[in-house]
Amino acid sequence: MIRNLLMFLGVFAAIAVTVVFAALNQGLVQVDLAFFSVEVQKSLAFILAFGFGALFGMFCALLLLLKLLNDRRRLRKSLKLAEAEVRSLREIPSTDGE
Repeated sequence: MIRNLLMFLGVFAAIAVTVVFAALNQGLVQVDLAFFSVEVQKSLAFILAFGFGALFGMFCALLLLLKLLNDRRRLRKSLKLAEAEVRSLREIPSTDGE
């Protein structure tokens, strides 16, 4: 219940900040994208740049997460092989000369 309320307040605050940001940054800006240029509102350009930056950051974090998962899988496989080797060595009867 409190989690839902906090989530709602967070979304509401984000929307409020976005509306205030858009109201304070009126006007057009020309964005040159190498092959063509487009004229957009300042607030839209800032929000899109922020959004693309956030997506890029999440993509980089995903790559790191996949690398860590792969390392974990490899280490688990190595651990299983080592445990199997220890188990097989324990089953060999000892020949201490007795």
